Amino acid sequence: MAKELTHFIGGKHVRGTSGRFLDVTNPNTGEITARTPLASAGELHAAVEVAAKAFPGWAATNPQRRARVMFEFKRLVEANMDELAAMLSAEHGKVLADSRGDVQRGIEVIEFACGIPHLQKGEFTEGAGPGIDMYSMRQPLGVVAGITPFNFPAMIPMWMFGVAIACGNTFILKPSEKDPSVPMRLGELMMEAGAPEGVLNVVNGDKEAVDAILTDPVIQAVSFVGSSDIAHYVYANAAANGKRVQAMGGAKNHAIIMPDADMDHVVNDLIGAGYGSAGERCMALSVAVPVGEGTAERLIEKLVPRVRALKVGISTAADSDYGPLVSKAHLEKVKGYIDLAVKEGADLLVDGRDFKLQGYENGFFLGGSLLDHVTPEMKNYRDEIFGPVLSIVRAKTFEDAIELPTKHQYGNGVAIFTRDGDTARSFASRVQVGMVGVNVPIPVPLAYHTFGGWKRSAFGDTNQHGTEGVKFWTKVKTVTSRWPTGVKEGSSFVIPTMS
Repeated sequence: MAKELTHFIGGKHVRGTSGRFLDVTNPNTGEITARTPLASAGELHAAVEVAAKAFPGWAATNPQRRARVMFEFKRLVEANMDELAAMLSAEHGKVLADSRGDVQRGIEVIEFACGIPHLQKGEFTEGAGPGIDMYSMRQPLGVVAGITPFNFPAMIPMWMFGVAIACGNTFILKPSEKDPSVPMRLGELMMEAGAPEGVLNVVNGDKEAVDAILTDPVIQAVSFVGSSDIAHYVYANAAANGKRVQAMGGAKNHAIIMPDADMDHVVNDLIGAGYGSAGERCMALSVAVPVGEGTAERLIEKLVPRVRALKVGISTAADSDYGPLVSKAHLEKVKGYIDLAVKEGADLLVDGRDFKLQGYENGFFLGGSLLDHVTPEMKNYRDEIFGPVLSIVRAKTFEDAIELPTKHQYGNGVAIFTRDGDTARSFASRVQVGMVGVNVPIPVPLAYHTFGGWKRSAFGDTNQHGTEGVKFWTKVKTVTSRWPTGVKEGSSFVIPTMS
């Protein structure tokens, strides 16, 4: 019988009371392993009250002590890496090595957050006027929230709550209902690390819980990662309710392949970045853009046998290149995109739709698929497929190639493969995309830089983690002070100036 999961509120496991549940499945087998409680608006608001009660004490905790909690949390996550990776693979389906990478990239943001005593410092000016000093301070916002997707159930929650909690906020995490166990375990580890009750709360739910977050008057800021349509919905509604918002959406990441590129290097990177984690990454390279027909033919000659040789297997098998997709519904959706691409005139060079894994016929597996002669008008080019499908869009010139990602509705990541520094420099400067890789297939910035796309890949003005994250989770207060030695006669009715 499937186990019944809980919420994690105020440092305790709390049973859901809404009476609504969603099945959690093991994507390798299709077996239902757990039932996630879907919180009502009332349950969400009750968790906010707990977080609000914890906020004054946590905000008043000095930065060094908050940093010590983050250091201990980092140590505990590292000590429990194998447990977290196994839990993640069982609910998401990504292979164990990729699950460990998921956790590790989250840890790197926690490492950054350990520097909060320095990161949260304000500024000071002595003698800004006669006997006047001026200084600023960065203070936490209060109760804040994060809404995270299924594809990175460890990394993205830590990207959000790591910086937010280090800054002195208390946090409501609404993880994906598809794979909620890792976020729940992170909540336990944060308590074990020494965070007071109510600092990190995990509330499972669906749209009802999301809407409660967007309208709750106590919640001051919301961070979101998911599809672009939902990101826009979150941004519009949270902003309308007076909240600070960062909402990261979908992607269609291009790999521009110049004629001088090292084709073996290119193919190795395309295989990993296009098919790793079954393509369920917002930074997956899903479009290859060879410049010139000769480049396209050389690419296809080397790429087709590599795609056919991909090892699709269960997530716990050491030799699996990638595992199943997260759900049966998503598997059918990705297959539907391949069907439509063929109808629209694309050439299906490698077809993974009929793939079955012996002994795991009920799992949500899809073989690697490769499409050629895809054009910008096709739906499979316009939309984010989020599966192990790579599309080849041929470009005649460099100018044609740079135009494709620049004009696309998404602007998350892009890469160029070339040996020419001038070409790479021009591309990085001109392309209208938020994150650029030069001979780097997945240009996710390290934790002390910042993550964020452009256009419909991101709504809001502030990116995630790095110093941008500290700015997002804090507000600036500026103090002008004077300690007069005597009483000045008369009153001034003129606004103070520099003169």
